[in-house]
Amino acid sequence: MAMDGYVVPADPAVASAATTPAAVVIAAVKKKTQPATSWILVDSAGQGTILDADKHAIMHRVQIHARDLRILDPLLSYPSAILGRERAIVLNLEHIKAIITAEEVLLRDPSDENVVPVVEELQRRLPPAREGQASGENHGTQQADVDGGEEDESPFEFRALEVALEAICSFLAARTTELETAAYPALDELTSKISSRNLDRVRKLKSAMTRLTARVQKVRDELEQLLDDDDDMADLYLSRKASSSSPVSGSGIDWFAASPTIGSKISRASRASMATVHGDENDVEELEMLLEAYFMQIDSTLNKLTTLREYIDDTEDYINIQLDNHRNQLIQLELFLSAGTVCLSIYSLVAGIFGMNIPYTWNKDYGYVFIWVVVLTGILCLIVFLGIMSYARYKGLIGS
Repeated sequence: MAMDGYVVPADPAVASAATTPAAVVIAAVKKKTQPATSWILVDSAGQGTILDADKHAIMHRVQIHARDLRILDPLLSYPSAILGRERAIVLNLEHIKAIITAEEVLLRDPSDENVVPVVEELQRRLPPAREGQASGENHGTQQADVDGGEEDESPFEFRALEVALEAICSFLAARTTELETAAYPALDELTSKISSRNLDRVRKLKSAMTRLTARVQKVRDELEQLLDDDDDMADLYLSRKASSSSPVSGSGIDWFAASPTIGSKISRASRASMATVHGDENDVEELEMLLEAYFMQIDSTLNKLTTLREYIDDTEDYINIQLDNHRNQLIQLELFLSAGTVCLSIYSLVAGIFGMNIPYTWNKDYGYVFIWVVVLTGILCLIVFLGIMSYARYKGLIGS
């Protein structure tokens, strides 16, 4: 079955069955029920090819299981993962969903604006560094320089993995910087002026920070899990496993010839891997140094988010202290008003007593009594008010 960019090897059983009309109908229905997905293939020379392949074609090409391919489905929510398989590395890091083999990289959704820079970086960095150099020298000298420096090259899968890790770390670091640029001024503005607009702005920024922290934490946890397990790191040495299973290493099983992803020749990365790690298959120092570098970078990004969270928490505490202070001032004002109301009620009581419609004669001859009643009642109310305030201050209910 021919597809854009490559041809899936024909199965004899399928070819023989396809001669019957029923088989043709079944194949057509199967093709309709399994829609093709857009991939881009970047080979060791940096050449990119768009593939519209279904799951079975991809599984057959890179020799992985359906459960591994399911991890790369953008419609399903899977945590960040770097899985080492026999002939491929399954990579699920945010928007980077890739399958890395010993000689090629398959990236999903190449039209995504976040994936395009990754593809360009792969095309720039995957070709050997010495190709295209020394253009003024003859071909023999150029070939000698390449062959002499091959052993210093990292394996192909490590270069591809490094590009993916660098891209995802840079992406998350950029998102963190953008969040910091927007968050710190908003928090300072909220500190100076508490308003509904500023509170809503900070609320949105805090939600974005929480989501970004979770994404960064997932990538960090995956790198930490890899660094803690030498066996998992050893599974990522595809070139080493390829060299150990090739006739060159005396294994007798040549899966290069049977693999649809790899040609008859051994890649430069494989030969470099044989020269450097053939003596010790458990040596993962090279990969450990690579992962450690990006682990420190993603950990630094997480520390920035942690610092931002602490700043937000400190701002919230400060806002709560301010609100508590305003609440205490309102309580004190209420206390003053309540005390004044009590004193005025005493005054009203005296006025109500003297305003009763009860006949008495002493108010005709002793008009000065009205003045004494008013003055003495006022003094009594003032004494009661001062007594209430003194008691409240003694109990610490109001400030000094």
